[in-house]
Amino acid sequence: MLPLADILSTLELVESEDGTFVAEQRDNPTHHIVGGHLTAQALIAAGRTVPGRLPHSLHVYLLRAGDARYPVQMEVSNLRDGGSLSTRQVTARQGGEILLEAMISFSVPMDAADYHRRAPEVPGPETLPRVEEQLQAFADEADGFWVRPQWIERRYIDPPPRLAIEMAEPPERTRMWWRPAEPVTDDPIINSALLTYFAGTALLDTTVTMRRATHVTTFSALIDMAIWFHRPADLTDWVLSDQLSPSGINGRGLASATLYNHAGQLVCTTTQEMYFGRRRD
Repeated sequence: MLPLADILSTLELVESEDGTFVAEQRDNPTHHIVGGHLTAQALIAAGRTVPGRLPHSLHVYLLRAGDARYPVQMEVSNLRDGGSLSTRQVTARQGGEILLEAMISFSVPMDAADYHRRAPEVPGPETLPRVEEQLQAFADEADGFWVRPQWIERRYIDPPPRLAIEMAEPPERTRMWWRPAEPVTDDPIINSALLTYFAGTALLDTTVTMRRATHVTTFSALIDMAIWFHRPADLTDWVLSDQLSPSGINGRGLASATLYNHAGQLVCTTTQEMYFGRRRD
């Protein structure tokens, strides 16, 4: 998992020509580009071409893994600029191959009905231990995977995957409070990109739990994803993610989540599908 500073630096895309942006990557031992990271970069690229409007929906297919040792070209096409909605298509290419195709829509604020389903009643984040404390007994497992520092601080309400596989029945939901481990900007586009990165990785918790597996014993890849952004997120405070996986079939796992701010307002809704390969040794 990249530290927050590295994630933020890769969201500073360089425009190489009109409508084309260079997205730098950060290498890792497997050279695999994380799907949520690439999707967050596509959102940033599209947002650079829509000044004054905020993202309200994103639909993406991830076609190839890509190689994190090399940059990715983000080609943004202007499909529509209406009175209240703008639509962009983003194609991510590397070495002549398409890694990602995305449709991203932006909107302006409007004076209209405002309602939402409120957050479920759950314990507050201050009453819950950090996940590193929950999994301290597994600190020597998988080269310290379970307790290594991450760019977000997580406090689970339901058992995280490593504890869930020890239970007779896996929990139907995975609910957690999270926030960036370090201060972040209040830029709504950057915060939407960080929400995208979070969703593209955290929803794996729910699908591996239902498969009675963990992140380190199962190969997985994000293959498609949709997000609806309802309200700008305040990432200086805690965000509640309520996640479930209603289906797993033919090597795929479907997961969805609703995310709420600390005040109980709905921030975004997301659904994605993961591909699972063979069990790792």
